[in-house]
Amino acid sequence: MINLDEIKKIVHQAKNETLEEQDILIYTLHKIQDKIPNNFIPEEAAEVVSQELKIPLSKVYEVLTFYTMFSTKQRGKYVIRVCTSLPCHVVNGREIIQAIKDELKIDFGQTTEDGLFTLEETGCLGLCGVSPVIMINQEYYGDLTPEKVRNILRKIKGGAKI
Repeated sequence: MINLDEIKKIVHQAKNETLEEQDILIYTLHKIQDKIPNNFIPEEAAEVVSQELKIPLSKVYEVLTFYTMFSTKQRGKYVIRVCTSLPCHVVNGREIIQAIKDELKIDFGQTTEDGLFTLEETGCLGLCGVSPVIMINQEYYGDLTPEKVRNILRKIKGGAKI
């Protein structure tokens, strides 16, 4: 777990970046979440951000709950975001979702028992030309078939780089 002094350091670094004032909060939350195992922002971290940026805690939570890239609860090492917008849904999207659920034995909003994967649904990932598309952490995967997605997940489970 990240300590509170480290969070303060991240906030102060963000203040020194050449960022617009409204971007500092999002930048800070990204940096903190990247450093915390389980890809989430704990309550204590949100409170420190609120104090250090001198903004209401409600504003921090407004951002944390609005953007799907943030979470206030623990997630797996690998966060799988499945595009459920129309272009992906029409082109085998349902089959991709079912393959992921069957392979991992979880549903949307759940994390595997081993803490390796969390499954989330999201709106358009902006890659409609290669739909259906998923995003695992910061990597995008398109032109998927059920077999391709199972192979990707099995490679990750086996520790292979994808």
